[in-house]
Amino acid sequence: MRLIFAAAALLVVTLTCTAAQVPIWAQQPTRSVADGLYTDVQATRGASSYEAACARCHRSDLGGADGPALKEDRFNRMFAGKTLQALYERISTTMPRAAPASLPEGIYLDILAHLLRENGFPAGANELSAEAIDGVAMLPTRPRPLPPVGDFSFVEVSGCLAQRNDGGWTLQSAGDPIAVTASQPLESAAPRRGGQVFELIDALAYAPERHRGHLLRVRGTLVRVPGHQRLAISAFQPLAAACR
Repeated sequence: MRLIFAAAALLVVTLTCTAAQVPIWAQQPTRSVADGLYTDVQATRGASSYEAACARCHRSDLGGADGPALKEDRFNRMFAGKTLQALYERISTTMPRAAPASLPEGIYLDILAHLLRENGFPAGANELSAEAIDGVAMLPTRPRPLPPVGDFSFVEVSGCLAQRNDGGWTLQSAGDPIAVTASQPLESAAPRRGGQVFELIDALAYAPERHRGHLLRVRGTLVRVPGHQRLAISAFQPLAAACR
């Protein structure tokens, strides 16, 4: 009889523990930010709202200024392994810094969609809603694919520095421009050469006389106009004292 009672007691304890664990299992995220939770249209709206409300502290490229970076390593340390709800609550209750929780819910959701897109998570068929945030796991950010090179792309080009007869400066015998990000280190691979010519805007700020005829790597904004193309310089790296 004692054996029967002991077995029954053990069964009750086992069932009780199992039942207690069910809610815990049910609370685990069943989806992730890789599942396409927003639309590109929503993220584009969010980019405009972010620029107006957030860029002053976090920068337009999410790189961080007075506020922390909202991408890459810092963002991963803060949010990877948590939930999308945690990220939403952080931005919707503490931002903008000067007026926390002052934006409509829809604006916060649009900004959240913008953050997801900028961190490399894919868009989907439906807009992100307050209901869709629940039970979503945050993942480490992914590099966002760079768009094809076009007008006003941020690019990197290698070529030979030369001065025109009118005093302007150009990069000649240059290769095709490649899209880069402002935070990306200057390329360490061999320079790409070719037959392209780029007019350099604001070259005088980089003392070009010292580098006349040198092989350079230049990074900046590409501006294409009929007949020629220009680079508004943001970084200027000498590679060799002779351009062979």
